[in-house]
Amino acid sequence: MTVVSFTDTQLQKLATQVGDALVAQDLMLACAESCTGGWVAKSLTDIPGCSHWFDRGFVTYTNQAKQEMLGVDAGLLNRHGPVSEAVVRAMADGAVAHSQADIALGISGIAGPGGGSEDKPVGLVWFAWARTTKAGRIERVSRQQIFAGDRDAVRRQAVAYALQGVLAILNEQT
Repeated sequence: MTVVSFTDTQLQKLATQVGDALVAQDLMLACAESCTGGWVAKSLTDIPGCSHWFDRGFVTYTNQAKQEMLGVDAGLLNRHGPVSEAVVRAMADGAVAHSQADIALGISGIAGPGGGSEDKPVGLVWFAWARTTKAGRIERVSRQQIFAGDRDAVRRQAVAYALQGVLAILNEQT
């Protein structure tokens, strides 16, 4: 597995593209982050004028935070674990429900160096993007990736992938 390195400049470029796409569609974004520790929100808020398209970020590192801040069901966490498709979907839904955002992303993973298992190795990150449609429904997309590298590399790749996912969803709508 190859480590893909993303520089701060590359992340800033992606964040700018996300902001431009959100402005073009008059939408607001929120983030629910675990393993990235608010890095997606930091990348977005580094862009001047982001308050026009970025509503808020939730850093929910513990299961309790996921429950309290995003309304993730304790049973869901117990059945699937925090690094799972079901939980990141609930995180993204919770970010939409607890914000003024039209679109939200959820991220949870194992950045390392420890904490992995055979079923959930270090580098595994689950992503979900939720978007409220004009009809008031929530549409969701979720994916998993396994990134290589040390903790910083895994987190940088996760931030980039999350931003690329937002762009993909926004580009589908134009």
